[in-house]
Amino acid sequence: MAAATGLEEAVAPMGALCGLVQDFVMGQQEGPADQVAADVKSGGYTVLQVVEALGSSLENAEPRTRARGAQLLSQVLLQCHSLLSEKEVVHLILFYENRLKDHHLVVPSVLQGLRALSMSVALPPGLAVSVLKAIFQEVHVQSLLQVDRHTVFSIITNFMRSREEELKGLGADFTFGFIQVMDGEKDPRNLLLAFRIVHDLISKDYSLGPFVEELFEVTSCYFPIDFTPPPNDPYGIQREDLILSLRAVLASTPRFAEFLLPLLIEKVDSEILSAKLDSLQTLNACCAVYGQKELKDFLPSLWASIRREVFQTASERVEAEGLAALHSLTACLSCSVLRADAEDLLGSFLSNILQDCRHHLCEPDMKLVWPSAKLLQAAAGASARACEHLTSNVLPLLLEQFHKHSQSNQRRTILEMILGFLKLQQKWSYEDRDERPLSSFKDQLCSLVFMALTDPSTQLQLVGIRTLTVLGAQPGLLSAEDLELAVGHLYRLTFLEEDSQSWVAALEASGTLATLYPGAFSRHLLPKLAEELHKGESDVARADGPTKCSRHFRCLQALSAVSTHPSIVKETLPLLLQHLCQANKGNMVTESSEVVAVCQSLQQVAEKCQQDPESYWYFHKTAVPCLFALAVQASMPEKESSVLRKVLLEDEVLAALASVIGTATTHLSPELAAQSVTCIVPLFLDGNTSFLPENSFPDQFQPFQDGSSGQRRLVALLTAFVCSLPRNVEIPQLNRLMRELLKQSCGHSCPFSSTAATKCFAGLLNKQPPGQQLEEFLQLAVGTVEAGLASESSRDQAFTLLLWQGQTS
Repeated sequence: MAAATGLEEAVAPMGALCGLVQDFVMGQQEGPADQVAADVKSGGYTVLQVVEALGSSLENAEPRTRARGAQLLSQVLLQCHSLLSEKEVVHLILFYENRLKDHHLVVPSVLQGLRALSMSVALPPGLAVSVLKAIFQEVHVQSLLQVDRHTVFSIITNFMRSREEELKGLGADFTFGFIQVMDGEKDPRNLLLAFRIVHDLISKDYSLGPFVEELFEVTSCYFPIDFTPPPNDPYGIQREDLILSLRAVLASTPRFAEFLLPLLIEKVDSEILSAKLDSLQTLNACCAVYGQKELKDFLPSLWASIRREVFQTASERVEAEGLAALHSLTACLSCSVLRADAEDLLGSFLSNILQDCRHHLCEPDMKLVWPSAKLLQAAAGASARACEHLTSNVLPLLLEQFHKHSQSNQRRTILEMILGFLKLQQKWSYEDRDERPLSSFKDQLCSLVFMALTDPSTQLQLVGIRTLTVLGAQPGLLSAEDLELAVGHLYRLTFLEEDSQSWVAALEASGTLATLYPGAFSRHLLPKLAEELHKGESDVARADGPTKCSRHFRCLQALSAVSTHPSIVKETLPLLLQHLCQANKGNMVTESSEVVAVCQSLQQVAEKCQQDPESYWYFHKTAVPCLFALAVQASMPEKESSVLRKVLLEDEVLAALASVIGTATTHLSPELAAQSVTCIVPLFLDGNTSFLPENSFPDQFQPFQDGSSGQRRLVALLTAFVCSLPRNVEIPQLNRLMRELLKQSCGHSCPFSSTAATKCFAGLLNKQPPGQQLEEFLQLAVGTVEAGLASESSRDQAFTLLLWQGQTS
């Protein structure tokens, strides 16, 4: 009885499996395939049992029935291939290879099964080769539907990924077999896979044998890509995807060069814009892997095509790609190793470029001047040798043309071309000063630039300024005399009244060159600016009108512009601070705009100093105490206060001073910031003015006690300082300071003072880490807000405190 029960239990699952098979094969239901796969994964059946259950279906005389049987088995394997043993894989592959000879209705399902097995880790050595041989021999791939062709490409991809050495053992037969598979493919989804396979064949050094040209033909027939994705394409394949994938193939090996370069020349010379662009971009990519050998026979035709496109095209994109291709060609020729007896292809190539372009530089109408210059510069930028060769031939010609033309616009064009060649020189380093191509032209170049700087044309002046900057960037090129003249010209241009563009450009150039030549600017510019500043004080004092004031403001801007080197900052910063101090002594009529202008210059200097920690600390320890001292002095009650003292307490001026202090503090290291905070916080809490310069004040500084309204306004400067400190800097007497700030935030009628105190409290609150102290400060703030809201006189201030506290919590 027990034996009979065990037999029934063994038969029952097979019966269920046979039922599922029957439903799928004969009942044309799709669901049973997933059910069978799930049962196999759970251990309910083995793959062998599935094959046994399919026995009659797989041997059925009706092709459609065999196809359904093979389809069920393949769908199960696609989900369960990781469970297969080596023995099972061997038997299944033998079965599927045999069925590749079956009716065409059966083959798609067979290919799906082989795709599943190509992903199996249990695949024994040798079977990948066997499968591919069977596919190459038995299947006419291009007669299949798209999805089935995609399956074949996937099988090849899987085997190349996991069985590379085995496939390489096939030699060129594998390449030839793949060529047959790919030949005639049209679907973009399949082409993306096919292009990647070809790229791997080449990049992973599979044997191409005698089939290099055939492999090129089977891929290049798609060049240039002409594909527009259909609307609402669910596959998301874009034309650019195909272009880049095909380009990666065509540019992957020099062995394609003899076939590809004529094709590229043909397409560049065509009338189709997209073909021109694709061809030039592909040529650019090819130059990364080609050498002189591959390019030699095609250089004249390539140069002719590129030259024609740059000279004649109406498309900026084609011009840009043509120039990029010329650059890459020149770089390729420059990098190739030359034998002692080899032909110098780079030299002859550059000579051809010169021959076809130089005469255009001399044409009176200058019609093709810019296209010619662009071609020459594209080639010159490719290597030091190309740059030296072309620059040494072109510069004398351009220098001569500059003097031949008298009109400013023509001279500007020529100088811009010269500038282009000078910029290219910056790419290359020359150990020997005498080897530099510009050395022999230095005097002529300087003379030409100085002529441009004195020309009435603003546009020519601007190009001259840019050229001077580039010349100055060439190490050791300019002499001391050249620099003195250059600084003089920049000074003159800074104070030109007619045009704003020139003086702005002169300021920028001064800043750049001062970094490189601080000594020259210290000797030849700063004394003039100091004198101009002193004259400006007198002019402002006499209120001689907008012209004088304009020169004064430009002088301030010039001082900040050249503060690009630590040694110069040590001269310009005292000048600016001294200028404020002179005003404080009542020596000049001072308006808020004047003080704000000085502060703006100081802030610009502080920003430049942020790049150098030593210079930044110098600025902070020099400027911040001085600004606090001026403000404290201005806040003291006096019988006869100077005009500046009133001005310094205006909202706009205090905001400008605060901005300088914040900029001079925000990048301090915690160690240096800690030194500063121990001086400035006691200044406000205890009136300790000992660290301030010229600290003989007529009265005590007590902004939080019974100090004047002017003293309370200086809390804005404290706010700028403490809120700019690094978060981890400890604030001395923090509890006391927070209480004083809360008191002032709601205790005075001056909106400026109360808002400054509120911002300071909120900034310090925001720096506090979570903990008991933070909770205490929040409770204090809540109490202050509640009391303030209850009082009509301080309701506005309390509401402001509430808003700022809300931003920090």
